[in-house]
Amino acid sequence: MSSGLFGFSVGCLSMDRWDKLNDLFQKTGAIITFGLNALYGRHNVQRSVWTGKWNSTNAYDFLKYTISKGYQVESWEFGNELSGHGTGARVDAKLYGKDVTELKSILRKLYRAPLSQPLLLAPGGFFDQQWYTQLLQTSGHGVVSALTHHIYNLGGGDDVHLMRKIVDPKYLDRAEDTYRDMQLTLQRHGTWASAWVSESGGVFNNGRLMVSNTFMNSIWYLDQLGMASKYNTKVFCRQTLIGGNYGLLDTQTFIPNPDYYSALLWHRLMGKGVLSVDINAPRKVRAYAHCSKQQQGITLLLINLSNSTGYNVTLQNDINVSLEKQTNLRRHSSFTHGLRRAVSWLGRKPSSRDAAAKREEYHLAAKDGDHQSRTMLLNGVPLELADDGSIPALDPVTAAVSSPVYLAPTSIAFVVLPKFEAKACS
Repeated sequence: MSSGLFGFSVGCLSMDRWDKLNDLFQKTGAIITFGLNALYGRHNVQRSVWTGKWNSTNAYDFLKYTISKGYQVESWEFGNELSGHGTGARVDAKLYGKDVTELKSILRKLYRAPLSQPLLLAPGGFFDQQWYTQLLQTSGHGVVSALTHHIYNLGGGDDVHLMRKIVDPKYLDRAEDTYRDMQLTLQRHGTWASAWVSESGGVFNNGRLMVSNTFMNSIWYLDQLGMASKYNTKVFCRQTLIGGNYGLLDTQTFIPNPDYYSALLWHRLMGKGVLSVDINAPRKVRAYAHCSKQQQGITLLLINLSNSTGYNVTLQNDINVSLEKQTNLRRHSSFTHGLRRAVSWLGRKPSSRDAAAKREEYHLAAKDGDHQSRTMLLNGVPLELADDGSIPALDPVTAAVSSPVYLAPTSIAFVVLPKFEAKACS
């Protein structure tokens, strides 16, 4: 799953500003998705309901200008939060489907070489299974390249229970229904398309200060990346790079917030192959696994939602996992959970020659144990920019493969097993 696209949707965009933005895109190598206005030409008939045919002239002229300048846009997204009940405005799915088909015709006309045609995304809203199904049925085969939806499952920033939600496994699991239903909708009605999260910031309306820009938010963020991947989500676009309290960079200083480093580690370590993990463990322990990126083996993402209990995670010969619960962090408790992973990616059993094999670990925690700290620790070292503004090295610690992985309370760990032979990753 990719998490490196930049999405842009603006109200009024001058061509001068578009030129300057594209200069930035070219210098940074950014992959661009741009949102087009799907309300242009329609009229409001009652409350949030909009009807009438979409006026495509503005989009047509903008696309034509973009092509004439040689600007590379990976994908065009039609509309923003107009699906289902909408957010302030909504459009009927059948009408939307017809307009998406018109936009596809425009793309085919203007991008004459088939291989040069960008992707067409829709609808960029909150998932409503009936509405999304109708969109696919109306637009037809091959029109929409990806169904896009937004995830703000933590609710509003004024929620006094926000911190509790982030570490509540039952609450986090609710988002799984959305991903699962999206996958089923595509399997039944749109096998040619893929699922994208084209916008997600956890907390809507700019996020929440001292939550969305702190270590705590990385618990939510990485859990969402893992969960979305399980259900074949191909792209996850984060709201935002800069802007609001949920920006990956501070709005004033551009200093990276903790989620920036979480995203960077995910990007570097987690490959495209998603592995099935069925773990019988305390619900406070979250586990995801991918083929490693650009190397052999697998990478595990482990998240501990408990603020008082640490776990020793031990991989055994038969891919069993045992967790030793430590309610008192200074001594081992006698209470042990035996956990078995029933996985579809079983590798070979380790042999005696693997005894000296090493794994790589990246442990993320909050500075000074303050979960609302804006400084994240990697293996105990604060992640801070160098004097020249460069990103710090994200170096792992190594450990023997056969030794336990200690997962501290309210912490995150990426564990890279380079010698693990998973058939799905070969």
